[in-house]
Amino acid sequence: MRTAPGGPELPAPAGESVPSATPGASRAPERPGGPPAFRAPESRAPAPRFEPLRDAVRAEWTKVWTLPGTRPLLGALVLLTVALGAVAAATVSFHPGTDAAKVSLTGVQLGEAVAAVLGAAMIAGEHSTGMLGSTFAAMPRRGTVLAAKAAVLAAMVLPAALLSVGGSLLAGRLLLPAAARPALSATDGSVLRAGFGSALCLVLVALLALGTAAAVRDPGTSIGAVLALLYLFPITAALVADPHWQRHLQQIGPSSAGLAVQTTVPSVLHTQPIGPWAGLGVLACWAGAALLAGTAVLRARDA
Repeated sequence: MRTAPGGPELPAPAGESVPSATPGASRAPERPGGPPAFRAPESRAPAPRFEPLRDAVRAEWTKVWTLPGTRPLLGALVLLTVALGAVAAATVSFHPGTDAAKVSLTGVQLGEAVAAVLGAAMIAGEHSTGMLGSTFAAMPRRGTVLAAKAAVLAAMVLPAALLSVGGSLLAGRLLLPAAARPALSATDGSVLRAGFGSALCLVLVALLALGTAAAVRDPGTSIGAVLALLYLFPITAALVADPHWQRHLQQIGPSSAGLAVQTTVPSVLHTQPIGPWAGLGVLACWAGAALLAGTAVLRARDA
């Protein structure tokens, strides 16, 4: 259209194009007998990248530190482990065959119970309150959610476990008789293996509890099941009279097999039912099986 001076708008002459009214819009060729067709400008913004596992880990990390029991349980893990180890070191009757490292790390057996409660609380609380449904609504991949919880749990328990083990060995060095202190040297490979392996035991027990809680769903039942797995095998092995069955029970029990990594005396190391790293592998298999079972249950049932 064209406006005549002092008069109404006049039609544009034939063949003259009408300027585009939309800045940045592209104009298609004129259509005969009608106005030109316009196209909206194309967006060149890059598509957002979605990384499910990283986002799930970040969400679980934020969530776990908002739970009221996280910090008290981590504190209890450190304090109870060190305290029981100190009591054992102060009261043991030391003789040349005593395993000083294993005595100092006695509290790890109690720390396993705290780690089990901590692992079960990662998901059992969400089951009981119904918040797990909201989690799955935000992240539909349930295996990814459980993997994120496992990664956050391991990253959270490992520093506390290392602190517990280091405090226990330090307490043993201070409280055991002077004759036992050289056996707790920080440069001794067997002592380092016992300490680091004990920390891994606590992490694996927490993961075992997480997988069990994901499968069982009830907080009390899941914690009771994990504690039974940890302590029932050693108790049963002590009550069984047949040495053959005692050995097998100690080899397959998650706690008794895992804690074989604490042995540092060579004479005992070669006669115990299972080797240090093999025993830790048995505990890892228990934890892996529990996580696989928990993943299968989460995928098969509603939250």
